[in-house]
Amino acid sequence: MGVLDRLSFQLYSARKFPPLDAQLATLAKLGYAKVEPYGDLFAEAEALIAGLKRHGLTAPSTHVSLDQLRPIPDSLIHHARRMGVKLAVVPAIPPEQRSKDVEGWRALGRELAAFGEKLGVHGLHLAWHNHDFEFERLPDGRCPLDHLLEAAPKLFWEADIGWLHAAGEDPVRWLEKYADRIRAVHIKDAAPEGERPEEDGWTDIGGGVIDWNELMPAISATRADLYVVEHDNPADFEGFARRSRWAMAAW
Repeated sequence: MGVLDRLSFQLYSARKFPPLDAQLATLAKLGYAKVEPYGDLFAEAEALIAGLKRHGLTAPSTHVSLDQLRPIPDSLIHHARRMGVKLAVVPAIPPEQRSKDVEGWRALGRELAAFGEKLGVHGLHLAWHNHDFEFERLPDGRCPLDHLLEAAPKLFWEADIGWLHAAGEDPVRWLEKYADRIRAVHIKDAAPEGERPEEDGWTDIGGGVIDWNELMPAISATRADLYVVEHDNPADFEGFARRSRWAMAAW
């Protein structure tokens, strides 16, 4: 598969530009075929499912909060399967739940492993999506992400390149380290330091400081079959989606 065959769009990037159906129509018009919903959209699951069908879109992955998995409601599985979801991704945990010790992260890993087993019965895989806090060193000198993935051997990883960069990490090293665990990648770019404060420092794909020519070979060497475009706070959702797709089409 080529880059555009794997291309998806995280709908969180469009959240400030309602209504939902218009967002889906715009993405379809721009040539996107896949989207990645976020947890809050399950509150309007019927509208989302209808919109996907209306605009010829699929949702092979979705974000779900940890609270939505405690316990896993039948409705979540039902709606996810109707959307065509194969990969459910936990995007983050609140600061107060972020352990400062090894055992706390390993306990979370075991909990996620149990959720993954339950989802697996229904044909769904579970993954973790990183921010920057998973790379803060613990007392043993290792990162929370290492312990999380070790404690949950079947848990996949949705690697967010933008947040790896924000954490001061070398994305290539992490992509190579966990190539077999990566099933999706968030393609996110960072503006030069001090620029785009109104967009929280993020920018269009290919318009920032991340060297995608260096990264794409490492990304393509992973198991990822989804390249999910994301911007946490775009000033112009449609412009971001258009320009980012153009950039990725060149890869």
